[in-house]
This record gives sequence, structure tokens and C-alpha cells, in this order.
Amino acid sequence: MNLPANTALFTPSWLAELELGYGRFGDSTRPTLRRHVGPLRVQKHLYAEGPEVCQHIIVHPPGGIAGGDQLNISASVGPDAWAQLTSPGAAKWYRAAGPAYQSVTLKVGAGATLEWLPQETIVFSAAQAELTTRIELEGDARLFYWDMVALGRLASGERFEHGHFQSRLDIRRDGRLLWHERQRIAGGDGLLDSPIGLDGNPVFATLLVTGEISAELLERCRSLANPVRGDLTQLPGLLVARCLAGEALQARAWLIDLWRLLRPALLGREALAPRIWST
Repeated sequence: MNLPANTALFTPSWLAELELGYGRFGDSTRPTLRRHVGPLRVQKHLYAEGPEVCQHIIVHPPGGIAGGDQLNISASVGPDAWAQLTSPGAAKWYRAAGPAYQSVTLKVGAGATLEWLPQETIVFSAAQAELTTRIELEGDARLFYWDMVALGRLASGERFEHGHFQSRLDIRRDGRLLWHERQRIAGGDGLLDSPIGLDGNPVFATLLVTGEISAELLERCRSLANPVRGDLTQLPGLLVARCLAGEALQARAWLIDLWRLLRPALLGREALAPRIWST
């Protein structure tokens, strides 16, 4: 088809929103709000661990995020409720001529627990991915949070040569800033291979969990047999773990191993992996 020289090709973009709410009713956590606009959904709520923990799987049906797309996700966990949110697979950010955006806002009430455990984010070379996450904790609210990022399509040997990945994470408790982090990684930047940067590792991951652990447990976590380059730091009221890896599966396995050790100690419940992680 021949188009006039002054005709611009239109590339559609998605605006997608998902708003979730959870409340405590007796001995169970139940969804109190589930609203969506565009291609964001949750599957039916699951109770693999019994009625106290409500699990939702966040699904993005298009399977990837392209230039101009904007995803807005919010979740509010009411007092004493417990929500666990994960995803069925990797989030893919496609190469694009313009940026795409994701905004996540999470609120956790007093006595409540939120586990934010998505699978990895794959950022294609020449993608322009910009992510913002804001987490508000009230009183003694508990948080178990992780994220994994793979730069380039590792299975096909693609390096992250163009585009950028940008993220911002803020965690507050009762309005006081507990954690603030900003990242910007440009495709082809020297820090991708520098020893003071990613040192040639295309995958990086972060785990943040509220609370403090014993020196013995900290050493057990540091002694995990895994090929990643990782370590943990205990800050006042917040445990931080980071790793660099050659493959997303390695980083994912390390995070899950840490979750299995830390969840009983900090959240008082044995770690039962969501079935979706095995499919």
C-alpha cells in the first residue's frame, strides 16, 4: 500500500489501569476492590495457604509493553489483611521510538502484610522503559518486595546496546522516607561492563523486606549455594539483598531461596511457592 508522503503512520498504544483492595474479615483476607481499565487483569483469588493469605496473579494479556504504553497498578491492603501478588511470567518491554511507562502504588495498613513477588522484567535493546514504584506503610505494616531486571534478550544473545531503563522506588512508613532509589541505565553505557557497574552481568535483582534478622540467619542467607554475585545488608528495620547474575533464572532462584529462609523468620509463615512459578 502506497501512502502519501505527508501521511504519518499511527502506532496505537495502551493505557491500562488496575486497582485492587483487600480487607480482613474474621480469619480471612478477601478482595474488597477489583477495578480495571484496558489490558490489565487479575485471575481469581487463590487461598493455597488457607484463608488468611489472599493471592492474586496480575496478568497483562498483550504480553509486552511497547512505546507509548502506560500501565498503572495500585493495591491497598487494609489493616491486618495479607495479600500476595505475583505474575504468570516475565514482563517484556519492546524496542520503541518513544518511552513506555509503568506506575505502581502500594499501600499497606497497620498490622497488614503485602508480598510483591513478580517474575522478571526483560528490557529489549532499544526499549525505553520508565518505572515508578511508591509504597506507603502504616504503623507496623510488613512488606516483602522484590524485582528482577534482565537487560537484553539473553536467550538470543542480544545485548542492551540502545534505549534506556529508568526506575524509581520510594518506601515510606507513616510518611517518613524509609528507602529511596533511582536508577537509569543507558544502552551501550560503559557501566554495563565496568567493575563498578554491572560488570558484564545482564541481570540484576533487589529484595527489600521489613524487619530485622539474627546474625546467624544473615550468615545462612549469605551462604546460599548459587552462582549469582549477591549479598545482604541489615539496616534499621529493613533488610536489603542485591545480586548480579548471568541469567534471570539464577537471580530468580536466589530470590526464592532467600524468601524461603526469610519468610518464616520475618512474617511467621512457611514459604509455599505459588503454583504459577512452576508452570
